[in-house]
Amino acid sequence: MVVFMSESVRLAKRVAELFNCSRGEATLYIENASITVDGVVVEEPGFRVSGQEQIALLPGAELTPIEDVTIMLHKPAGISVANADSLIVAASQAAEDRSGLHLLKRHLKDLTMLDPLETAASGLMVFTQDWRVKRKLVDDLSRVEQEYIVEVSGQIIENGLVLLNQSIQFNGKPSAPAKVSWQNETRLRFARKELSTRLITLLCERAGLTVVSIKRIRIGRIPMAGLVAGQWRYLMGYERF
Repeated sequence: MVVFMSESVRLAKRVAELFNCSRGEATLYIENASITVDGVVVEEPGFRVSGQEQIALLPGAELTPIEDVTIMLHKPAGISVANADSLIVAASQAAEDRSGLHLLKRHLKDLTMLDPLETAASGLMVFTQDWRVKRKLVDDLSRVEQEYIVEVSGQIIENGLVLLNQSIQFNGKPSAPAKVSWQNETRLRFARKELSTRLITLLCERAGLTVVSIKRIRIGRIPMAGLVAGQWRYLMGYERF
């Protein structure tokens, strides 16, 4: 369906007039990527149209409410916190994403990055619009176990693995004991609550080891499984941290 109109107004107002719907429904059509202007999908309800444009409602358009989303990203090493969200583009959505969602501009609005990784580290990062996820990974983060794979070099000292598992003084208080084990000759697995790349580095230095690389592979009950570096996916409705 294509309609021509005149007068410069917000796209949401024009869509409501053209397709006999409320302004709220028009906004949903637009934010759901169901409206084209001169053949190009426009997702901004405030986009201005002059009346000379060709405005169309795409076939199969639905008035589906857009729910808040949470995005899981595999941040590559070398990408700073400031640039991490630039990786969330349609082309890098994982093919294995089973959410059935495709990236909308509305999904990027008020998207909050939680528990960021340092530039040198890689692995799982979380971005969310959902207040429940924000509360879990901000207010309750100290109760959420995280898991890292750490590549190391050097010779571990005698009883070094015991030291890695022990509590140390960190940020002015004793750290909780970690669960640390060897994955192979150069790779360690760390799992504990209140775990950070700084603490991992200090623990390794205490045991005579030098950290080569750090990768976070799990936050709470959510693993990074299947995401290659630079890819992202949506958190499924049934998944909980």
